[in-house]
Amino acid sequence: MSDLEVADSDGVLRLTLNRPEVFNALTGEMADEVAAVIEGATTRDDVRVIVVTGTGPAFSTGADISGADAHEGFDVTALDRANRIVRAIVGVDKPVVAAVNGVAAGVGCSAALAADIIVATESASFLLAFARIGLMPDGGATATVAAAIGRARAMRMALLAEPLGARAAYDAGLVTHVVADAEFDETVAKIVRRLAAGPPLAFAATKKAINAATLDHLDGALERERTGQTLLLRTADVAEGMRAFGEKRKPVFRGD
Repeated sequence: MSDLEVADSDGVLRLTLNRPEVFNALTGEMADEVAAVIEGATTRDDVRVIVVTGTGPAFSTGADISGADAHEGFDVTALDRANRIVRAIVGVDKPVVAAVNGVAAGVGCSAALAADIIVATESASFLLAFARIGLMPDGGATATVAAAIGRARAMRMALLAEPLGARAAYDAGLVTHVVADAEFDETVAKIVRRLAAGPPLAFAATKKAINAATLDHLDGALERERTGQTLLLRTADVAEGMRAFGEKRKPVFRGD
């Protein structure tokens, strides 16, 4: 079974992240495929709406940093892949629905929050976990989160790396819907059917206009994040943070 399941029918293009044993952590190949499939939808008249979701207890915990000395293989290429996914989600002229079935962390959180409609189960949570391993948010989260919930709450999420429950995320304006877990599939299906039957030209124009009004600084944010992460990836703190993650212990950061 593929790590990324892609299916399309009745105007709906559905991408399902399928590595539940590692909470749908993204490999490089998965990230490339997610971006390519969404980019390709731009020229497909048969696609009216795109859905991204996960299997198991997580939507996605972001880039796969498992294994010993993961920091040695984690470089700017991973950032470029994350940026490509976010640019694809924001840039495609179809509504993108993030069906957040569980925890969304790291770039998994960034990707979900770049979507146009974000439907979360009550048990889901959102976590900008980058600081826990000595990094800063990427995938455009410094722009999308602040645009949605304001500077103060964005700082809290980013600096303290505290998980934000789905209900709190909804109350803060970070997601569009939160539903009981038992009603999740039905609610997502209802929203997707409505979008698939809607006016595609009007949706495209609406998405472009709202993103221009609220995310006009996204490209600048992506470049700042790329520069910042590139510098941080060279630090001893990141090496320590990733080792501690792999060893399931608390990191000791020394500022070097």
